[in-house]
Amino acid sequence: MRIGQTGDGVSDVIVIGGGVVGASAAYHLARVGASVTLVDREDQGQATAAGAGICSPSNVLDAPAAYYPLAVRSGKYYDELLAHLAEDGERATGYDVTGMLRIARSAEEAVQLPDVMRALRDARAQGASHIGDTALLDPSAVAALFPPLGPVHGAVYSSGGARVDGRLLRDALRRAAARHGACLMHASAALDVRGRRVHGVVVAGKNLSADGVLIAGGAWSAGLTEILGIVLPVSPLRGQIAHLLLPGTDTSGWPVVTGFHAHYLLGFPHGRVVAGATREDAGFDYQTTAAGVHEVLGEALRIAPGLATATLAEIRIGMRPATPDNLPVLGALPGLSNAYIAAGHGAYGLQLGPYSAALVADQMRGIAPPLDMTPYAPERYSAVG
Repeated sequence: MRIGQTGDGVSDVIVIGGGVVGASAAYHLARVGASVTLVDREDQGQATAAGAGICSPSNVLDAPAAYYPLAVRSGKYYDELLAHLAEDGERATGYDVTGMLRIARSAEEAVQLPDVMRALRDARAQGASHIGDTALLDPSAVAALFPPLGPVHGAVYSSGGARVDGRLLRDALRRAAARHGACLMHASAALDVRGRRVHGVVVAGKNLSADGVLIAGGAWSAGLTEILGIVLPVSPLRGQIAHLLLPGTDTSGWPVVTGFHAHYLLGFPHGRVVAGATREDAGFDYQTTAAGVHEVLGEALRIAPGLATATLAEIRIGMRPATPDNLPVLGALPGLSNAYIAAGHGAYGLQLGPYSAALVADQMRGIAPPLDMTPYAPERYSAVG
């Protein structure tokens, strides 16, 4: 299937899911002349709206091997995407390169820091330019970069670490897509399937036809593929994330803080500090729990006791779309001539999502991707079919 100019005019594409992945796909397609409809039912717990927004150079060190080529290209793609958005008048994306600290809280962890730095430098030498410059920092240098931190034994600093406000980026993508003619609908969509082809969607009793359909429904994507007779193990992993306020403090340039653990801290403008996150197998239960808040705040204050005076602004809840192998599901759905999926990014949707969406959007247009998509293909799961 190829989306683009046909004898009857511009082909129609329907994108289901309006988070950062769906909005990115809609924008990418609309920019090249496709007629796009983006349908989003605004589910509670949309990962884009809740995600902390870390674009981490160092997560390539701990991830599956197949994650690496996608992560490297995703990091580089942000510059291209931001340039396109700026051309379309969208500069308020919440994206900033602030640097990243991988801290050591103990002497045992500090021993590992030189190996971390060497691995990052090796990755940069092999093409991961978004890592930026790296350096080993002593405790005083670390404290100067993120003042609320407690005692540490040092850190690896990577200058390319970045963070993005998912809500701002999503909204910028939607507005830019609309400028290129895309239509945004806030509604629930049911697939119109006949035989082995998706003819479009049904929205509020109205049939919308399409030459191609892209499922980008995050943690809810598996429910849509089941209707097609395709079972994919994309399931929600609940995350509770705390947003703290330090009035009168300039937190906009603070680096992202990670370490040898699953929790993190990062600063945003206007005194906002984000601390996260839980990783809970709780289905679609959209709840703030005492245990979850205790975990997030306890870890935040253990690492950064200087945050004790901050006020608790809100707890955000996001349903990360997780997969068993921690890789996204990207590409054509098997047995269907015109249905595609871009989902399953887990905790890295804001980092990988825009580029993943562009890859699948190009596949819909018949453009071969610049990397091997086999590790991300829906066919890799035995449950497909």
